[in-house]
Amino acid sequence: MRNLTILGATGSVGRQALDLVARNPGRWQVEALTANSDAPGLAAAARAAGARFAAVADPAAWPALQAALAGSGIEAAAGPEAICEAARRPADIVVTAIVGAAGLAPTLAAVARGATLAIANKETLVCAGPVVTAAARASGSVLLPVDSEHNAVFQVFDHARPDRVSKIILTASGGPFRQMTRADMARVSVADACKHPVWSMGAKISVDSATLMNKGLELIEAHHLFPVGVDRLDVIVHPQSVVHSMVEYVDGSVLAQLGCPDMRIPLAYAMAWPERIATPVARLNLAEIGRLEFEAPDLDRIPCLRLAWDALRAGGSAPCILNAANEVAVAAFIAGQASFLDIDAIVSATLDRIAAGPVGCLDEVVAIDAAARAEATAQAAARA
Repeated sequence: MRNLTILGATGSVGRQALDLVARNPGRWQVEALTANSDAPGLAAAARAAGARFAAVADPAAWPALQAALAGSGIEAAAGPEAICEAARRPADIVVTAIVGAAGLAPTLAAVARGATLAIANKETLVCAGPVVTAAARASGSVLLPVDSEHNAVFQVFDHARPDRVSKIILTASGGPFRQMTRADMARVSVADACKHPVWSMGAKISVDSATLMNKGLELIEAHHLFPVGVDRLDVIVHPQSVVHSMVEYVDGSVLAQLGCPDMRIPLAYAMAWPERIATPVARLNLAEIGRLEFEAPDLDRIPCLRLAWDALRAGGSAPCILNAANEVAVAAFIAGQASFLDIDAIVSATLDRIAAGPVGCLDEVVAIDAAARAEATAQAAARA
């Protein structure tokens, strides 16, 4: 039995991880679970999983969590430092599923003690890839990607001989507006943007999928996970989301990982690694699907992917600025304070206004993130 911690246990990924725990009694002992502010949901999950520790990031949710866990014997805490404490507790595997840059500090806390990380929070590597990977090398921490695309690459990548890889190809569904003009996208609602054609996800990541920013962030993450260089990364739109990503080799062979679009497949692979375990997901029926389509992304019609490419090539703090501006812009759109097309405009303007530079530690990342958020907030207000 291996000890397991889930950071972000009440979100979509966290709930699916807990589903795997419930289906595999005796495989994992749950050490700690965390949530942002959903105290009732966290307490119920902690009781069901037999967790030893539960923490909410929002101090205002502390009384509710304490009351919900009364008499359970489960230790409870609140505040950002409590989330880091959860990451530092002695778990063999830490699933990092906190949305956004808020997951950075607890992820680094888990890396520092040498834990195996199942990373479902792409913003951690986007904002602070060099810092996180350097810390992992120093501690011996293993970084296992949970995003379906990176997990697919991980499964077919020649880790012993990366020089044999000529290209990594990430697939993108194209989102709900794949065939929509920019004029039509100017009028879309939050509900429209969250109607992903294949995956069931939270609001923020659904909007990111609609703008293709999600794929842009994944490009930056892939750059830190796989030693192939920027020029050997590519993106192709694949509406069926059956081929989760591909690796092209120097001899012309292309290896792909296929499967039904269900996050429990990559989660199970990362949580049980290096073993494979059974999952309850539907089995792939290619005859029933009948057709797999591929097309190049349109970087002019949906420019967020191009902005991410530019930030990746600029390096340094540019990806952190990109991510911070995107989080602010998407939040403004979800709150009804910006249009869908304002998202890429806010991100672009913020990248133009905040100069990128080198980053060497967490404090520098936090400062850059704060500056970018302030500028993006001003840009959003100017468009309101």
